[in-house]
Amino acid sequence: MSSTANDGLLVGLREIADVGRDAQRGGYSRHLWQSADLELREWFAERATALGLDVETDRNGNLWAWWGEPGDDALVTGSHLDSVPGGGPFDGPLGIETAFQAVERLRQRGVVPRRPVAVVAFAEEEGSRFGVACLGSQLMTGAISPERVRALRDADGVTFADAARRVGFDTAHLGRDPEALARIGVFLELHVEQGRGLIDLGAPVAIASRILAHGRWTLTFRGQGNHAGATLMSDRDDPMIAAARAVLEVREAALAIPGSRATVGRLLAVPGGSNVIASSVSLTLDARAASDEETRALVASIADRVAASEFVENSWSPEVHFDQALASRLTDAIGDVPVLPSGAGHDAGVLSPAVPTAMIFVRNPTGVSHAPEEYAELDDCLAGVAALESVVGSMIA
Repeated sequence: MSSTANDGLLVGLREIADVGRDAQRGGYSRHLWQSADLELREWFAERATALGLDVETDRNGNLWAWWGEPGDDALVTGSHLDSVPGGGPFDGPLGIETAFQAVERLRQRGVVPRRPVAVVAFAEEEGSRFGVACLGSQLMTGAISPERVRALRDADGVTFADAARRVGFDTAHLGRDPEALARIGVFLELHVEQGRGLIDLGAPVAIASRILAHGRWTLTFRGQGNHAGATLMSDRDDPMIAAARAVLEVREAALAIPGSRATVGRLLAVPGGSNVIASSVSLTLDARAASDEETRALVASIADRVAASEFVENSWSPEVHFDQALASRLTDAIGDVPVLPSGAGHDAGVLSPAVPTAMIFVRNPTGVSHAPEEYAELDDCLAGVAALESVVGSMIA
Protein backbone atom coordinates (compact mmCIF):
# COMPACT_ATOMS: atom_id res chain seq x y z
CA MET A 1 0.00 0.00 0.00
CA SER A 2 1.49 3.31 -1.04
CA SER A 3 1.62 6.26 1.33
CA THR A 4 1.21 8.82 -1.43
CA ALA A 5 -1.52 11.40 -0.96
CA ASN A 6 -4.67 11.84 -3.02
CA ASP A 7 -7.52 14.35 -3.09
CA GLY A 8 -5.88 16.52 -0.44
CA LEU A 9 -5.84 13.69 2.12
CA LEU A 10 -3.28 11.19 3.29
CA VAL A 11 -4.09 7.88 1.62
CA GLY A 12 -5.30 6.14 4.78
CA LEU A 13 -7.72 8.98 5.56
CA ARG A 14 -8.97 8.87 2.00
CA GLU A 15 -9.66 5.14 2.35
CA ILE A 16 -11.94 5.70 5.34
CA ALA A 17 -13.48 8.97 4.15
CA ASP A 18 -16.94 7.42 3.74
CA VAL A 19 -16.95 5.39 6.96
CA GLY A 20 -19.37 6.71 9.54
CA ARG A 21 -20.58 9.77 7.64
CA ASP A 22 -23.48 11.35 9.51
CA ALA A 23 -26.13 12.62 7.11
CA GLN A 24 -28.10 14.32 9.87
CA ARG A 25 -25.34 16.13 11.77
CA GLY A 26 -22.73 16.39 9.02
CA GLY A 27 -19.23 15.11 9.63
CA TYR A 28 -18.74 11.67 11.17
CA SER A 29 -20.29 9.62 13.96
CA ARG A 30 -18.02 6.69 14.76
CA HIS A 31 -18.80 5.02 18.09
CA LEU A 32 -17.42 1.95 19.84
CA TRP A 33 -18.63 -1.42 18.49
CA GLN A 34 -21.13 0.11 16.14
CA SER A 35 -20.89 -0.47 12.38
CA ALA A 36 -18.51 2.42 11.61
CA ASP A 37 -16.15 1.44 14.43
CA LEU A 38 -16.11 -2.20 13.30
CA GLU A 39 -15.30 -1.12 9.75
CA LEU A 40 -12.50 1.15 10.99
CA ARG A 41 -11.08 -1.73 13.02
CA GLU A 42 -10.98 -3.84 9.88
CA TRP A 43 -9.23 -1.00 8.06
CA PHE A 44 -6.64 -0.76 10.86
CA ALA A 45 -5.88 -4.48 10.58
CA GLU A 46 -5.66 -4.37 6.79
CA ARG A 47 -3.46 -1.25 6.83
CA ALA A 48 -1.13 -2.83 9.38
CA THR A 49 -0.96 -6.20 7.62
CA ALA A 50 -0.09 -4.52 4.33
CA LEU A 51 2.90 -2.94 6.08
CA GLY A 52 4.03 -6.30 7.49
CA LEU A 53 2.90 -5.51 11.04
CA ASP A 54 1.34 -8.05 13.41
CA VAL A 55 -2.09 -7.08 14.79
CA GLU A 56 -3.61 -7.93 18.15
CA THR A 57 -6.53 -6.77 20.30
CA ASP A 58 -5.88 -6.45 24.03
CA ARG A 59 -8.21 -7.29 26.92
CA ASN A 60 -9.71 -3.75 26.85
CA GLY A 61 -10.48 -3.53 23.15
CA ASN A 62 -7.41 -1.52 22.14
CA LEU A 63 -5.77 -2.41 18.80
CA TRP A 64 -2.01 -2.92 18.43
CA ALA A 65 0.10 -3.27 15.27
CA TRP A 66 3.64 -4.47 16.00
CA TRP A 67 6.85 -3.88 14.07
CA GLY A 68 9.12 -6.46 15.63
CA GLU A 69 8.41 -8.90 18.45
CA PRO A 70 6.18 -7.39 21.16
CA GLY A 71 8.27 -6.74 24.25
CA ASP A 72 9.37 -4.32 26.91
CA ASP A 73 10.56 -0.76 26.21
CA ALA A 74 8.55 -0.48 23.00
CA LEU A 75 8.13 2.83 21.27
CA VAL A 76 4.36 3.17 20.90
CA THR A 77 2.59 5.76 18.76
CA GLY A 78 -0.99 6.21 17.62
CA SER A 79 -4.29 7.69 18.77
CA HIS A 80 -7.94 6.59 18.39
CA LEU A 81 -10.50 5.83 15.66
CA ASP A 82 -13.80 6.88 17.29
CA SER A 83 -15.37 10.34 17.03
CA VAL A 84 -17.80 12.64 18.75
CA PRO A 85 -21.28 12.79 17.18
CA GLY A 86 -20.89 14.73 13.94
CA GLY A 87 -17.13 15.14 14.39
CA GLY A 88 -14.42 15.88 11.87
CA PRO A 89 -12.24 13.42 9.91
CA PHE A 90 -8.89 14.20 11.56
CA ASP A 91 -9.45 13.95 15.33
CA GLY A 92 -8.00 10.52 16.11
CA PRO A 93 -7.50 8.91 12.67
CA LEU A 94 -4.79 11.45 11.72
CA GLY A 95 -2.65 10.12 14.57
CA ILE A 96 -3.18 6.54 13.37
CA GLU A 97 -2.42 7.19 9.71
CA THR A 98 0.64 9.37 10.35
CA ALA A 99 1.98 6.61 12.60
CA PHE A 100 1.51 4.03 9.85
CA GLN A 101 3.18 6.33 7.32
CA ALA A 102 6.14 7.04 9.63
CA VAL A 103 6.66 3.29 10.08
CA GLU A 104 6.37 2.73 6.34
CA ARG A 105 8.96 5.40 5.57
CA LEU A 106 11.39 3.98 8.12
CA ARG A 107 10.99 0.47 6.74
CA GLN A 108 11.54 1.76 3.21
CA ARG A 109 14.78 3.37 4.41
CA GLY A 110 15.91 -0.02 5.65
CA VAL A 111 15.80 0.91 9.34
CA VAL A 112 16.01 -2.12 11.62
CA PRO A 113 14.53 -1.14 15.02
CA ARG A 114 16.63 -1.95 18.07
CA ARG A 115 13.45 -1.86 20.18
CA PRO A 116 9.88 -2.94 19.38
CA VAL A 117 7.59 -0.39 17.71
CA ALA A 118 3.80 -0.43 17.89
CA VAL A 119 0.96 1.59 16.39
CA VAL A 120 -2.00 1.65 18.79
CA ALA A 121 -5.66 2.63 18.41
CA PHE A 122 -7.25 3.18 21.81
CA ALA A 123 -10.93 2.30 22.26
CA GLU A 124 -13.69 4.82 23.06
CA GLU A 125 -11.43 7.86 23.49
CA GLU A 126 -14.23 10.37 22.98
CA GLY A 127 -16.67 8.70 25.36
CA SER A 128 -19.49 9.44 22.93
CA ARG A 129 -21.26 6.12 23.27
CA PHE A 130 -20.85 5.25 26.96
CA GLY A 131 -20.25 8.69 28.45
CA VAL A 132 -16.71 8.23 29.80
CA ALA A 133 -13.73 9.42 27.76
CA CYS A 134 -10.51 7.45 27.18
CA LEU A 135 -12.06 4.17 28.29
CA GLY A 136 -9.43 1.98 26.60
CA SER A 137 -6.47 3.73 28.19
CA GLN A 138 -8.25 4.23 31.52
CA LEU A 139 -9.01 0.53 31.76
CA MET A 140 -5.46 -0.42 30.81
CA THR A 141 -3.95 1.80 33.50
CA GLY A 142 -6.51 0.87 36.14
CA ALA A 143 -7.86 4.44 36.32
CA ILE A 144 -11.43 3.10 36.11
CA SER A 145 -12.88 -0.12 37.46
CA PRO A 146 -14.02 -2.85 35.06
CA GLU A 147 -17.21 -3.29 37.11
CA ARG A 148 -18.18 0.32 36.50
CA VAL A 149 -17.38 0.08 32.79
CA ARG A 150 -19.38 -3.12 32.24
CA ALA A 151 -22.43 -1.36 33.70
CA LEU A 152 -22.14 1.83 31.61
CA ARG A 153 -25.12 2.37 29.30
CA ASP A 154 -25.44 4.10 25.96
CA ALA A 155 -28.35 6.33 24.89
CA ASP A 156 -30.41 3.25 23.97
CA GLY A 157 -29.88 1.63 27.36
CA VAL A 158 -27.40 -0.97 26.05
CA THR A 159 -24.71 -1.76 28.60
CA PHE A 160 -21.03 -1.84 27.71
CA ALA A 161 -21.00 -5.55 28.55
CA ASP A 162 -23.96 -6.29 26.27
CA ALA A 163 -22.53 -4.20 23.43
CA ALA A 164 -19.25 -6.09 23.71
CA ARG A 165 -21.03 -9.44 23.75
CA ARG A 166 -22.93 -8.58 20.55
CA VAL A 167 -19.66 -8.17 18.62
CA GLY A 168 -17.97 -11.17 20.22
CA PHE A 169 -15.72 -9.31 22.66
CA ASP A 170 -15.26 -10.96 26.06
CA THR A 171 -15.28 -8.51 28.97
CA ALA A 172 -14.31 -11.11 31.58
CA HIS A 173 -10.69 -9.91 31.57
CA LEU A 174 -11.45 -6.20 31.32
CA GLY A 175 -9.30 -3.95 33.51
CA ARG A 176 -5.75 -3.03 34.43
CA ASP A 177 -3.26 -4.63 32.04
CA PRO A 178 0.22 -4.61 33.61
CA GLU A 179 1.68 -6.61 30.71
CA ALA A 180 0.55 -4.04 28.13
CA LEU A 181 1.79 -1.18 30.30
CA ALA A 182 5.15 -2.86 30.83
CA ARG A 183 5.64 -3.05 27.07
CA ILE A 184 5.38 0.73 26.63
CA GLY A 185 8.75 2.45 26.92
CA VAL A 186 7.39 5.76 25.60
CA PHE A 187 4.11 6.82 24.01
CA LEU A 188 3.91 9.49 21.29
CA GLU A 189 0.55 10.78 20.10
CA LEU A 190 0.18 12.98 17.03
CA HIS A 191 -3.08 14.91 16.91
CA VAL A 192 -4.71 17.63 14.87
CA GLU A 193 -4.65 20.83 16.92
CA GLN A 194 -7.98 21.63 18.54
CA GLY A 195 -7.62 25.40 18.59
CA ARG A 196 -5.89 28.34 16.91
CA GLY A 197 -2.39 28.26 18.41
CA LEU A 198 -0.56 27.17 15.26
CA ILE A 199 -2.67 29.44 13.06
CA ASP A 200 -1.60 32.47 15.07
CA LEU A 201 2.04 31.32 15.16
CA GLY A 202 2.17 30.47 11.45
CA ALA A 203 3.70 27.05 12.10
CA PRO A 204 2.67 23.59 10.80
CA VAL A 205 3.51 21.52 13.90
CA ALA A 206 4.02 21.97 17.63
CA ILE A 207 4.90 19.97 20.74
CA ALA A 208 2.44 19.75 23.63
CA SER A 209 3.47 21.03 27.04
CA ARG A 210 0.45 20.01 29.16
CA ILE A 211 -3.27 19.23 29.24
CA LEU A 212 -5.70 21.37 31.19
CA ALA A 213 -7.55 19.80 34.10
CA HIS A 214 -11.06 18.79 33.07
CA GLY A 215 -14.09 16.73 33.98
CA ARG A 216 -17.68 15.89 33.10
CA TRP A 217 -20.79 16.11 35.28
CA THR A 218 -24.51 15.42 34.89
CA LEU A 219 -26.97 17.91 36.39
CA THR A 220 -30.58 16.83 36.84
CA PHE A 221 -33.54 19.12 37.51
CA ARG A 222 -36.88 17.66 38.63
CA GLY A 223 -40.40 19.06 38.51
CA GLN A 224 -43.95 17.98 37.73
CA GLY A 225 -44.79 16.61 34.30
CA ASN A 226 -48.08 17.94 33.00
CA HIS A 227 -50.17 18.93 29.99
CA ALA A 228 -48.73 21.84 27.98
CA GLY A 229 -52.14 23.20 27.05
CA ALA A 230 -54.17 22.54 30.18
CA THR A 231 -51.70 23.80 32.80
CA LEU A 232 -51.64 27.52 33.52
CA MET A 233 -48.20 29.17 33.61
CA SER A 234 -48.73 30.09 37.24
CA ASP A 235 -49.47 26.46 38.16
CA ARG A 236 -46.37 24.91 36.63
CA ASP A 237 -43.38 23.25 38.26
CA ASP A 238 -41.32 23.16 35.06
CA PRO A 239 -37.72 21.87 35.46
CA MET A 240 -36.83 23.24 32.02
CA ILE A 241 -36.84 26.75 33.50
CA ALA A 242 -34.24 25.82 36.11
CA ALA A 243 -32.19 23.99 33.46
CA ALA A 244 -32.29 26.99 31.15
CA ARG A 245 -31.12 29.28 33.93
CA ALA A 246 -28.36 26.80 34.73
CA VAL A 247 -27.02 27.00 31.17
CA LEU A 248 -26.63 30.76 31.56
CA GLU A 249 -25.07 30.40 35.02
CA VAL A 250 -22.52 27.94 33.64
CA ARG A 251 -21.38 30.57 31.15
CA GLU A 252 -21.19 33.30 33.79
CA ALA A 253 -19.22 31.11 36.18
CA ALA A 254 -16.64 30.32 33.50
CA LEU A 255 -16.30 33.97 32.46
CA ALA A 256 -15.51 34.83 36.09
CA ILE A 257 -12.36 32.65 36.05
CA PRO A 258 -9.99 33.83 33.27
CA GLY A 259 -8.93 31.06 30.93
CA SER A 260 -11.51 28.55 32.15
CA ARG A 261 -14.07 26.84 29.91
CA ALA A 262 -17.47 25.38 30.77
CA THR A 263 -19.86 23.82 28.29
CA VAL A 264 -23.36 22.36 28.30
CA GLY A 265 -23.26 20.03 25.33
CA ARG A 266 -26.31 17.85 25.83
CA LEU A 267 -29.77 18.36 27.30
CA LEU A 268 -32.39 15.64 27.79
CA ALA A 269 -36.01 16.33 28.72
CA VAL A 270 -38.19 13.51 30.09
CA PRO A 271 -40.60 12.42 28.71
CA GLY A 272 -39.63 14.61 25.74
CA GLY A 273 -43.00 15.35 24.15
CA SER A 274 -43.54 18.65 22.34
CA ASN A 275 -46.85 19.17 24.15
CA VAL A 276 -45.68 17.92 27.56
CA ILE A 277 -44.18 19.85 30.46
CA ALA A 278 -41.07 17.86 31.39
CA SER A 279 -40.91 15.93 34.64
CA SER A 280 -37.12 16.09 34.64
CA VAL A 281 -34.33 17.65 32.61
CA SER A 282 -30.73 16.46 32.60
CA LEU A 283 -27.79 18.29 31.11
CA THR A 284 -24.11 17.53 30.74
CA LEU A 285 -21.41 19.87 32.01
CA ASP A 286 -17.85 19.85 30.69
CA ALA A 287 -15.54 22.04 32.79
CA ARG A 288 -11.84 22.83 32.23
CA ALA A 289 -9.29 25.24 33.64
CA ALA A 290 -5.55 25.76 33.96
CA SER A 291 -5.13 23.75 37.16
CA ASP A 292 -6.92 21.17 39.25
CA GLU A 293 -7.72 23.81 41.85
CA GLU A 294 -9.19 26.27 39.35
CA THR A 295 -11.30 23.57 37.70
CA ARG A 296 -12.66 22.40 41.04
CA ALA A 297 -13.35 26.03 41.99
CA LEU A 298 -15.22 26.53 38.72
CA VAL A 299 -17.42 23.48 39.32
CA ALA A 300 -18.06 24.54 42.93
CA SER A 301 -19.13 27.96 41.70
CA ILE A 302 -21.54 26.39 39.22
CA ALA A 303 -22.96 24.13 41.94
CA ASP A 304 -23.59 27.19 44.11
CA ARG A 305 -25.29 29.06 41.27
CA VAL A 306 -27.73 26.40 40.06
CA ALA A 307 -30.61 24.62 41.78
CA ALA A 308 -29.93 21.09 40.57
CA SER A 309 -31.71 18.15 42.18
CA GLU A 310 -28.63 16.04 41.43
CA PHE A 311 -25.05 17.04 40.54
CA VAL A 312 -23.09 13.89 39.65
CA GLU A 313 -19.44 13.64 38.61
CA ASN A 314 -19.00 11.30 35.64
CA SER A 315 -15.26 11.67 35.11
CA TRP A 316 -12.28 13.68 36.31
CA SER A 317 -8.86 14.18 34.67
CA PRO A 318 -6.28 16.21 36.61
CA GLU A 319 -3.84 18.58 34.93
CA VAL A 320 -1.14 16.73 32.99
CA HIS A 321 2.42 17.92 32.39
CA PHE A 322 4.13 15.87 29.70
CA ASP A 323 7.53 14.28 30.28
CA GLN A 324 10.18 17.00 29.96
CA ALA A 325 13.02 14.67 29.00
CA LEU A 326 10.92 13.14 26.23
CA ALA A 327 9.84 16.59 25.04
CA SER A 328 13.52 17.55 24.80
CA ARG A 329 14.17 14.50 22.63
CA LEU A 330 11.33 15.57 20.35
CA THR A 331 12.85 19.04 20.04
CA ASP A 332 16.25 17.55 19.23
CA ALA A 333 14.69 15.41 16.49
CA ILE A 334 12.34 17.90 14.82
CA GLY A 335 13.84 21.27 15.67
CA ASP A 336 12.74 24.36 17.53
CA VAL A 337 8.96 24.19 17.04
CA PRO A 338 6.31 25.93 19.14
CA VAL A 339 5.27 24.43 22.48
CA LEU A 340 1.54 24.67 23.23
CA PRO A 341 -0.86 23.50 25.95
CA SER A 342 -3.93 21.43 25.11
CA GLY A 343 -7.42 22.23 26.29
CA ALA A 344 -8.54 18.78 25.14
CA GLY A 345 -8.06 15.44 26.86
CA HIS A 346 -6.09 12.64 25.21
CA ASP A 347 -5.01 9.05 25.85
CA ALA A 348 -1.46 10.42 26.20
CA GLY A 349 -2.66 12.28 29.27
CA VAL A 350 -4.18 9.15 30.81
CA LEU A 351 -0.96 7.19 30.23
CA SER A 352 1.34 9.94 31.52
CA PRO A 353 1.37 8.86 35.20
CA ALA A 354 2.47 5.37 34.14
CA VAL A 355 4.86 5.94 31.19
CA PRO A 356 6.70 8.87 29.55
CA THR A 357 4.34 10.48 27.03
CA ALA A 358 4.51 13.32 24.52
CA MET A 359 2.30 14.84 21.83
CA ILE A 360 2.79 16.49 18.45
CA PHE A 361 0.11 18.83 17.09
CA VAL A 362 -0.62 19.45 13.40
CA ARG A 363 -2.09 22.81 12.41
CA ASN A 364 -5.85 23.08 11.88
CA PRO A 365 -6.48 26.07 9.56
CA THR A 366 -10.12 26.41 10.63
CA GLY A 367 -9.37 26.38 14.36
CA VAL A 368 -12.52 24.22 14.65
CA SER A 369 -12.62 20.71 16.10
CA HIS A 370 -15.34 18.26 17.18
CA ALA A 371 -17.31 19.57 14.20
CA PRO A 372 -17.45 18.90 10.44
CA GLU A 373 -15.33 22.01 9.73
CA GLU A 374 -12.27 20.45 11.40
CA TYR A 375 -9.45 20.31 8.86
CA ALA A 376 -5.73 19.93 8.22
CA GLU A 377 -3.90 20.85 5.01
CA LEU A 378 -2.10 18.03 3.24
CA ASP A 379 1.29 19.76 3.51
CA ASP A 380 0.84 20.15 7.27
CA CYS A 381 -0.16 16.49 7.61
CA LEU A 382 2.98 15.52 5.71
CA ALA A 383 4.99 17.77 8.02
CA GLY A 384 3.47 15.78 10.87
CA VAL A 385 4.50 12.50 9.23
CA ALA A 386 8.03 13.84 8.77
CA ALA A 387 8.18 14.96 12.41
CA LEU A 388 6.97 11.60 13.65
CA GLU A 389 9.40 9.78 11.35
CA SER A 390 12.29 11.85 12.70
CA VAL A 391 11.32 11.29 16.32
CA VAL A 392 10.66 7.56 15.99
CA GLY A 393 13.76 7.07 13.87
CA SER A 394 15.96 8.83 16.41
CA MET A 395 14.68 6.61 19.20
CA ILE A 396 14.79 3.17 17.55
CA ALA A 397 17.85 3.20 15.27
